[in-house]
Amino acid sequence: MARKISGGKYRKARKRKLAEIPGKPRVVKLGKEKKKHLRIRGGKMKVVLLSTDKANVFDPKTKKAKLAKIQTVLEIPANRFLENVLIKGTIIQTEIGKAKIINRPGQEGCVQAILVE
Repeated sequence: MARKISGGKYRKARKRKLAEIPGKPRVVKLGKEKKKHLRIRGGKMKVVLLSTDKANVFDPKTKKAKLAKIQTVLEIPANRFLENVLIKGTIIQTEIGKAKIINRPGQEGCVQAILVE
């Protein structure tokens, strides 16, 4: 703890509020769908995803979205050491084809993807 030029101690004006405390990192695993509800600032509720096996896949050719089952995780460009984790940018294999996750599933409560091939 630093001291003032006069020798007195600097003291905190206040402690952190609950909304200012950083949350725990949530990794979304591939598996049976599991969600959790968290209270956020303003008394609102946020739905966070803990695990899932479904994704809303958008096909750019037909301009249609379809709910598809995720079969495997092919590649995670953000971190090559992660396995079966769904984060933004992950390439997944669905029943429709290869898709890239374009949202943050741990923050939004669902997986949005766009067809790659």
